[in-house]
Amino acid sequence: MSSPVDSRKPLRVLLVEDSPTVLAHIRDVLLDQSDIEIVGEASDGQQAVALCTQLRPEVISMDMMLPGMDGQAATEAIMAHCPTPILIVSSSTNRGELLRTYEALAAGAVEVLEKPNGRQPPGEWEQRYLRLLRLVARIRVITHVRAQHLTPTPTPTPAPLPAPRAVLALGASTGGPGALMQVLQSLPRPVPLPVLIVMHINAVFSRGFAEWLDGQTPHRVRYAQEGESLQDIPGDVILAPPDVHLVVRQGRLGFSHASPRFSCRPSVDVLFESLATEVGPGVVAALLTGMGRDGAAGLLAIRRAGGSTIAQDEQTSMVYGMPREAAQLGAAERILPLNEIGPAMKSLSGVPWGAGPT
Repeated sequence: MSSPVDSRKPLRVLLVEDSPTVLAHIRDVLLDQSDIEIVGEASDGQQAVALCTQLRPEVISMDMMLPGMDGQAATEAIMAHCPTPILIVSSSTNRGELLRTYEALAAGAVEVLEKPNGRQPPGEWEQRYLRLLRLVARIRVITHVRAQHLTPTPTPTPAPLPAPRAVLALGASTGGPGALMQVLQSLPRPVPLPVLIVMHINAVFSRGFAEWLDGQTPHRVRYAQEGESLQDIPGDVILAPPDVHLVVRQGRLGFSHASPRFSCRPSVDVLFESLATEVGPGVVAALLTGMGRDGAAGLLAIRRAGGSTIAQDEQTSMVYGMPREAAQLGAAERILPLNEIGPAMKSLSGVPWGAGPT
């Protein structure tokens, strides 16, 4: 979704960074842009929240490790009281900072970029930062109270299908950490089927994502291991590793180093298409919030193979890109709000829950 920002006016940016060196560098980058205006600077979270309320910037560049109120807490406060698109600029080498970054993304921050480290070719980091900042500013964010994700609202779900299913699959991109968390929290433990997930996340920030998601949900969440049999991993939530496609071949998990699909590797399409071929009617798949087109063609392949398909609706998607493409292709049998997707997948699995590995 695009925001109603007037493109003829400079983009109003609030900088939140406690390192004078990093702040000076980002400031210099932005001051060179005629279409960007720095409206304020904050060195701690409380100041960031106050300036956001006072200045109403169009986008915030947010550090995570701040004195007092850290970037995670500041993000939660901003998204609850003065929703503003946030680009996180964070370190990927510190475990604590990684986990705070995932929390901030789940609380409504849009995207994350690693801090400049001096090892990138001249100008590369600066170009990526400006591209992401302008992209994030276009996202229309909504009031996002973190507690809403922790207590999904029970809703009626479709009646179970008579045919038992073999695998559940999810694809997500921008806004995905919070969406995946809510879907997995709504699935009772133990899940009698394996759950396969492709999540688009910057590779340098993917290292601790499985650990974070494991801690946020009642399920065991981990990265895939090549050669695992689907029959041996019921109850496990399996993430595609960074920079490889996750596929299913002859009932086993496999990796592919084929070219990115829609600039994505891992690609939702690649996983979904392999499931359509290998498992067919045994798949229940859902495509969640995200930018771009990845996953729509794969979801259509699953539907044509007899599987059950779901797309997240526009109202609950941070970015209604991937789900919209699926809806327009006719790939989604059901278009549901986020809080109904987990219960629907459970119902559509057609297998009994409450027995199996714990």
